[in-house]
Amino acid sequence: MISGNDTVNEALAKAKSKKVYIEGNFTKLLKGSLDADVVAYISECKNKDKQSRRKRLDVTKQVQLQNNELAEAAIVKEALVLELQNEKDEAERLRDEAVEDLDIMQKRTQFELIGLIVKVALIIIVGVGVTTTLLYSIAMLANKDTTLLGNAWSNLFGILLTNSFSIIGTIMGVKYATEKNQ
Repeated sequence: MISGNDTVNEALAKAKSKKVYIEGNFTKLLKGSLDADVVAYISECKNKDKQSRRKRLDVTKQVQLQNNELAEAAIVKEALVLELQNEKDEAERLRDEAVEDLDIMQKRTQFELIGLIVKVALIIIVGVGVTTTLLYSIAMLANKDTTLLGNAWSNLFGILLTNSFSIIGTIMGVKYATEKNQ
């Protein structure tokens, strides 16, 4: 128990001048005093102590409430992040499927186009070859001079064979080049 009058008077002076009061268990040390100023001071200290504790309790409750709200927001945010990640993965999978389907469609279209070019080239080559051979055969059967026609027939077959191999080689080169890039 504080019994020195100087200590009590100094505490009273600080309370009046600077509005500073002792708190908590220190008030118990002055409890036994009979001085009216000290009793009023202790009463004021207790009131101030209750008010400051109430304010601290309110602040603590507010902080706890905010912490709970932040924790809930963090859970919601985490759920949204997971949902966005799943959506992103699904979008990437769909994109990959679309790219693969497009690639297959392009290859099929190229294959069909190459097949069509080869068929047309073969039809033309065979048609010209058959027509020239028929003309040459008719000329030979008719006992006409076939020297000029024979040379033309030979040159035409050479040109047709060269061109057909050139077309097929070009098509195969394009096909090989497109496969190599992928």
